[in-house]
Amino acid sequence: MNTYGTLFKITLYGESHQPSIGVVIDGMPAGIPIDFDLIKSDMKKRQPGAVGTTPRKEEDHVEITSGVFNGKSTGSPIHLSILNQNIRSEDYDHLKKQPRPGHADFVSEVKYGGFQDHRGGGRFSGRLTAALVAAGAIAKMIIPFKLSHELKSVGTLKDLSKMDEYLEEIALQGDSVGGIIEVKATNMTVGLGEPFFNKLDAEIGKMMLSIPAVKGVDIGTGFEGASWLGSQFNDEIIDEQGHTKTNHSGGITGGISNGNDLIIHVMVKPTSSIRKPQETYHFGSHELETLEIKGRHDVCIARRAGIVLENVLAIVLADQYLMYKAYR
Repeated sequence: MNTYGTLFKITLYGESHQPSIGVVIDGMPAGIPIDFDLIKSDMKKRQPGAVGTTPRKEEDHVEITSGVFNGKSTGSPIHLSILNQNIRSEDYDHLKKQPRPGHADFVSEVKYGGFQDHRGGGRFSGRLTAALVAAGAIAKMIIPFKLSHELKSVGTLKDLSKMDEYLEEIALQGDSVGGIIEVKATNMTVGLGEPFFNKLDAEIGKMMLSIPAVKGVDIGTGFEGASWLGSQFNDEIIDEQGHTKTNHSGGITGGISNGNDLIIHVMVKPTSSIRKPQETYHFGSHELETLEIKGRHDVCIARRAGIVLENVLAIVLADQYLMYKAYR
């Protein structure tokens, strides 16, 4: 549904063109200093501005309306709210009868009987990830791990020093591309993860795949390891602390963190909304028609999705860390 977590619990609300989006965090320990600069910094990393990102620019000021007093968490639910101000809902009127290929327009129409807010993708818009970035910034304040992300490839491009020129060419074609993002957590401890159904890797996969446009997740060596021998893939233990010679398992063994760095690779698909005309079904005329999509969309969502993935990993780790401490 719309709530994730056991001890560190978030509830996400809002749609792309509603007055606001936001999140309620329950389970934040009392007395934690709230780093407002970290929230602002992480929110800025998600904003557009680079070549290939959407012209829609929101201020993304995070308003905290409860759960914080004198700069520290009170132990009660924390409410984070973000206004939607730069919206153009008329760009989406024609999509009620001709849903976009690759987007959730059709399935949401059927599932919710037409009562869903279709504007800007509604509940299925990447706009909601702004609230997740804010929640992840809060989660970072209670975990001892260091998180980072890196864009590894965009479309067919591996040399990212040429990314601007590459994305400008894709934009001229009216098309879009996806990308691969690596997310990493270092300074890990041994023991996070609750087998059987709350294994650390399972929770990471669930959370990453909840993000719009994410279509694949692998951990450590990932799918490449399918062609390896066990003698190649196994991470040999070299000391009493459990350190290993290699890290093909990406920091997780048996669903439990093993102390090595968490290494996660995430595939973000090409943006569904493209300017290039597409022949797709029109539910008004009951035949195929040319669809031309209006609105303001990213040529490459992956270019600014890294902080989203980093911060949802923080949410998972915060929940798992509190459970780890509770059981110990």
